[in-house]
Amino acid sequence: MNDNAEKSLESYRSFLLLSEIAGEEPLSQREISRRLGIAVGLVNSYLKNLVAKGYVRVKNFPSNRYAYLLTPQGLAEKSRLAYQHLTYFTNLYTVARQDYLALFRRLEAAGVREVVFCGVDEVAEIAYLSLRETGIKLVAVLDDERAGAEFFTHRVVSPAAWYKGTSATVVLTSMKRREQLEAVVTRLGIAKEDIFRPGSLAAQEEP
Repeated sequence: MNDNAEKSLESYRSFLLLSEIAGEEPLSQREISRRLGIAVGLVNSYLKNLVAKGYVRVKNFPSNRYAYLLTPQGLAEKSRLAYQHLTYFTNLYTVARQDYLALFRRLEAAGVREVVFCGVDEVAEIAYLSLRETGIKLVAVLDDERAGAEFFTHRVVSPAAWYKGTSATVVLTSMKRREQLEAVVTRLGIAKEDIFRPGSLAAQEEP
């Protein structure tokens, strides 16, 4: 990852942390880690940095729980980062919407009638909107970290609980954990040619 991409990722994670903290509910670092999908050690590092900059203060609660509260400077920084990332998310939505729609139309033209989503985050929601513009049916949604949650009309299940040894067309629908999830379903026995991401079909069709 180059320096610009690393700085952009750090900025985005800081924005997510500030947004979670804005709720002012007592949260453990482990809970913040679960909500944001990043390691506890990273949460600790980012929080220390935000406290040092004066954006966050810590309030103690019983049972070793804490409330991380935004300072006035933290509120201002959150607003600044929100504006900074607005353009990024607008571009992400547009590009992801087009890419997934192109993928689903190619799959539909190839005779695919059902797909399984693997990965649940903001990109999965965009993929679902694109899927609804085709005749393909979503039959399952997989994500070991979100098992039990609701995704539109589906309940999310872990890949291991879902897999019964039958073939399926799996579409990777997480931007943050795409490689990790691909490795998970590959280990289960899903053939690589049955696992798709935006652009993967086009790459396969090149001579």
